[in-house]
Amino acid sequence: MSRSSLPESTGADGTGAPAGKAARASKSAAASASSRSGSTPHSPRHPQTTLTISSKNYSSWSLRGFLLCRLAGLDFAEARVSADDPSIRAELLLQSSSFLVPRLDHDGLRIWDTLAIGEYLHEIAPEAGLLPKDRAARAHCRSICGEMHSGFANLRSALPMNVKAHHPGFKVWTGALADIARIVAIWNECLRAYGGPYLFGAASTMADAMYAPVCSRFMTYDVPLDPLSAGYRDTMLAFPAMREWSAAARVEPDEMEELDVEF
Repeated sequence: MSRSSLPESTGADGTGAPAGKAARASKSAAASASSRSGSTPHSPRHPQTTLTISSKNYSSWSLRGFLLCRLAGLDFAEARVSADDPSIRAELLLQSSSFLVPRLDHDGLRIWDTLAIGEYLHEIAPEAGLLPKDRAARAHCRSICGEMHSGFANLRSALPMNVKAHHPGFKVWTGALADIARIVAIWNECLRAYGGPYLFGAASTMADAMYAPVCSRFMTYDVPLDPLSAGYRDTMLAFPAMREWSAAARVEPDEMEELDVEF
């Protein structure tokens, strides 16, 4: 899936001379101890990095980009694109395959596409552990991240992201059931193979950022889960950065009636 860039007005602060990659990686690694648990790193007054997002209530891709930056220990400012923007509304309503957010502006570079953001952050801050150290686990992690990135269209359509909403006893139609079954199978395989509580063991990775919005969807639509999957869902919903995002989503003023209908 392609991601298009946004207007220049939301670009990064380019007033300071950019630091080298080694310095950035060292800084990110130093912050990773707190960010790996989901806590918010200290942000300078004039950060060099901007993450452009849209609605915190409705945009699952914005959430993924936010979590990836938190996991990398990156200092960043948020820039918002209103859900009233026609292109953003088209994305959120699944009427466009060209995703405009998230977008990371970092030291004069512009990265849009969630997987590209994750891989870039892994390059500049490898000590943060966005990808597992073991080569086989790393390949496995990339595979399931790619599967989320390009698949599960029925799930996206039937269970749109909506942090504020809760629909007890929601009827999930057949088209989305296969996607749910596949996601649960991925979770069970990873949790059993790597021991949890995260998909690739004791530390959170890119995979957890990619699947975190699914945890929110499963809670919103009251999707029944086996005990192992339910435990992982609850672990991710309690993740400090996830709680930070959800709290902001619940007070967000923007609403989209198309996604707030009573099912």
